[in-house]
Amino acid sequence: MGRLPREVRGKPRSVRPDTMHTMTGPTLNRDYERRPYWHATMPSLHARSGRQLPDIVDVAIVGGGYTGVAAARKLALQGAKAVLLEARTLGYGASSRNGGIIHPGFKWGPRTLVKRYGPELARAIYGESMEAFELVSGLIRDNDIDAELRPNGWLELAWAPSHFDHFADEAAALAPWGTRARIVEKARLREEIGTDAYHGGLAVEPGGILHPGKWFAGLVGLAERAGADLHEATPVLAIRRQADGRFVVETSRGAILARDVLVATNGYTDGAVPSVRRRIVPIVSSIIATEPLPEDLAHEVSPTGRAYFDTKNFLSYWHVSADRRVIFGGRVSFLPQSPERTARALFDRMLAIHPQVAGYRVEYSWGGNVAMTFDRMPHIGRLGGIMHAVGYSGTGVLMSTYLGTRAAEWLGGGEPPALAMLRFRLVPAPYEGRPWFLPFIGEAFRLQDRLAVRGVAPPGRSGPTPAASADESAQGQ
Repeated sequence: MGRLPREVRGKPRSVRPDTMHTMTGPTLNRDYERRPYWHATMPSLHARSGRQLPDIVDVAIVGGGYTGVAAARKLALQGAKAVLLEARTLGYGASSRNGGIIHPGFKWGPRTLVKRYGPELARAIYGESMEAFELVSGLIRDNDIDAELRPNGWLELAWAPSHFDHFADEAAALAPWGTRARIVEKARLREEIGTDAYHGGLAVEPGGILHPGKWFAGLVGLAERAGADLHEATPVLAIRRQADGRFVVETSRGAILARDVLVATNGYTDGAVPSVRRRIVPIVSSIIATEPLPEDLAHEVSPTGRAYFDTKNFLSYWHVSADRRVIFGGRVSFLPQSPERTARALFDRMLAIHPQVAGYRVEYSWGGNVAMTFDRMPHIGRLGGIMHAVGYSGTGVLMSTYLGTRAAEWLGGGEPPALAMLRFRLVPAPYEGRPWFLPFIGEAFRLQDRLAVRGVAPPGRSGPTPAASADESAQGQ
């Protein structure tokens, strides 16, 4: 359903039952597709199941997302005999379910990284995130991959006034590390984004947006042209080390003997590698996509074409796609939620931030696992001799491709990345893959978000901010 002209908005009109407004505001239509928008608009990938597996390889790669495919590509270019084993279909997990936002950096800014790791290691780690951006954008550019890459930067939005107060220091800390950042005062926020729901912003470059599915299809093409051996529908059941140091990789279709193993399963890590699973917490992140907006409204929502995310613990992230859809995602709750309730919560939150898109239908809704670690940093290294590259903690589109590539170089005799210096800590709780503790953490996070804006009202309102109201309604559903 299209948007009404501005001059008649708010007047009575005839609408379809599934898009009617209620006394409390617009309601979500119920006929959206329960699959990623990226799946509907990416090139189809032919099946890679049923082919004979090799008996002996140099490297067995477990997981067929960005990390595994990037590693398989690089290993093939290096002349190694490697096999990639994916339990479902290539790109099934976060590689084709993420929000499409790419930016250097991590959860922690330069000052925190220095405090944690010291200036030399901190600078090296941050530098690798910059290298990751150059790697991905370079592969897309140099190979003419239609990934809808738009390197327009990103805007961090202050959920509370106190959050904005830290932006000046953050911008100053980023500058010496090669990242351009500038403060956007609340009075000038409309120049960057069509909302009044926040207390200012931090505009940062480099960074931007891409189509995750098209980028993944392009990466698979690069891997296969390099000679990578990719297999689907081949779950790995167990990995055991022999006395000679080699590994037996047991799959549903037989065993493979490998000199090395790379685990690249991220938020879908299972019991085949318990040492990695005990260090990763899978968290569901969900996304909705609207129908295409008119050109003028799309420009009003996103005047600069940036990626957006806010400073909440229960963060929201979004952008306007190349075909003018609002792609809006976030973490709604750490409690079990039905897909319908999650979609409705995101819809309410989106309208609290961008009420001007009320009346436009949601066409897609989906979710997937992201992998969080105890220190909120990605990790690469070895546990029991098995190499891993996992735990991207919200940086996966860039860092997975990068660490998959660096893992292959390391396996081929190259130097390990600086991130390999980080200690990969166990989750500090009795844990074997089922994060029973998340609801308790979630409630603490939600309380922090509410306290941060207590007594703060946006222009023209009293009471909670619009985004706060949306988050509360999501929790109450």
